Amino acid sequence: MQPDQHLLRIPGPTPIPPSVERAMAQPMFGHRGQEMKELLKIVKEKLKPIFGTKEDVLIYTASGTAALETAVVNTVQPEEEVLVIVTGAFGERFTKICDEYHIEAHKYLVPWGEAADPKQLASLLQQHPNVKAVFATFCETSTAVLNPIKQLAEVVHNESEALFIVDGVSCIGGTETKMDEWGLDVVVTGSQKAMMLPAGLAFIAASKRAWDVIEKNPHARFYLDMRRYRLKLQEDSTPFTPAVSLLQGLKQALTLVEEEGLENIFHRHEMMKNMTREAFKALSIPLLTSDKNASPTVTAVKPGDFASEDLRKIVKNDFGLTLAGGQQHLKGQIFRIGHMGYCSPADVLQVISIIEIGLQQIGKHVELGTGVQAAQAAYLKMKG
Repeated sequence: MQPDQHLLRIPGPTPIPPSVERAMAQPMFGHRGQEMKELLKIVKEKLKPIFGTKEDVLIYTASGTAALETAVVNTVQPEEEVLVIVTGAFGERFTKICDEYHIEAHKYLVPWGEAADPKQLASLLQQHPNVKAVFATFCETSTAVLNPIKQLAEVVHNESEALFIVDGVSCIGGTETKMDEWGLDVVVTGSQKAMMLPAGLAFIAASKRAWDVIEKNPHARFYLDMRRYRLKLQEDSTPFTPAVSLLQGLKQALTLVEEEGLENIFHRHEMMKNMTREAFKALSIPLLTSDKNASPTVTAVKPGDFASEDLRKIVKNDFGLTLAGGQQHLKGQIFRIGHMGYCSPADVLQVISIIEIGLQQIGKHVELGTGVQAAQAAYLKMKG
């Protein structure tokens, strides 16, 4: 392996397109000048189609977790009840945030690797008629599950007056999202996943229904106050110092999205998902999730007869390929492959080929080329 060659295939941060890197390397300018106004005027409109909304998409200089906390603190007050759909580590994070703000969080606990069931959600909402918000994770990064957000939103609005708040950090930009059409009240994401940027920006959009709640919410907040960001965005400005270089990169990343087209981007992610999954099926290595619940942006593999950490170590040392491990009780039991953002079917073929060699090296007998051939077939099937 070359010392500076790194193949990053984890579910975030993800590789950055060269043109985005060049955009971020442009000279710095004042964040209160006309250059920033022109930049924000462009990016705020280009963000809306990715969320599937006509509402403002607020831009925070912050992490994805800050976006989750923003969604909580702006919509719910202490002592109010909420329902959190927990399908993995990041659903649990919503619960922890609510606990810190003394919000009573009822949990819908879903076995890791499975998706939330709309019927079960309806039952829980009937049991807890006073919930003010339902929190859900679109793609649960820790398990590679894509929850049926559209169907869950229908249940929330049919069974309650609660807001439906969605963490889309690891899939917005990589899978179809129709915030307005599906009735999603708050949607958040981060820059370091399918948005093809380094970590450091968070994006938050809210429905008119949600804004009514946010505007009336007396809960104290300062840096995370969505009202401040909305007011300033309407003036093509920010309430606090923005990450200028990241915003320059964002403009270029959004240009790349427009050039490829959202439908083509979603198709590419589905293709990479199918290629990856078919490869492991051909190698007779189990996957954590079902085909129905699988995310287009990350795949979780649950080997039964070899140590996933051994595989991760050897492909890292020999090829510079970084795969993600499991989290919490799945640590050491699974490994995860990110295929989102600046990633192509060619990258998937490379990853599968390297993994096959790694499997041989740790003593797992596979016929070299079996997974690659299955991935190739999946590619050709979707290519048409």
